[in-house]
Amino acid sequence: MQYETTYQSPLGPLHLRCNGTHITELSFSTKNENLPKEHTVLDEACLQLNEYFQGNRKVFELPLLIEGTPFQKQVYDALLSIPYGQTTSYEAIACKIGNPKACRAVGMANNRNRIALLVPCHRVVGKNGSLVGYAGGLDKKEWLLAFERNNC
Repeated sequence: MQYETTYQSPLGPLHLRCNGTHITELSFSTKNENLPKEHTVLDEACLQLNEYFQGNRKVFELPLLIEGTPFQKQVYDALLSIPYGQTTSYEAIACKIGNPKACRAVGMANNRNRIALLVPCHRVVGKNGSLVGYAGGLDKKEWLLAFERNNC
């Protein structure tokens, strides 16, 4: 069974979905498929998001169901290792997963990340530090990075 809720963040609404045991989606969207709204997994996610946006949580401790190809899962695992308030490059992620020529593929995997913020693709920047690509929009990426830097 699927459950969903909308979390009102400083960046606007976030759409959360779970399967009853794991978070399966967090997106910058207002989509609503009229699924049941109440579930303890979603309640805990909203609590941790409150703590995050208050500057009190640096690491999310939620059960995540991360789907994708084996390559995408490698990228997402690498994203989960980026510390709060820090950034890394697409190239560094490609090197970390043992595929140094896969910078563009890392970018595409980031673009397909279904669990934004919790799997912190916003912490990946261009090789020269430039803000490039973010499914939620570069304004949100910039806000999140500044927010984390200011709350380290």
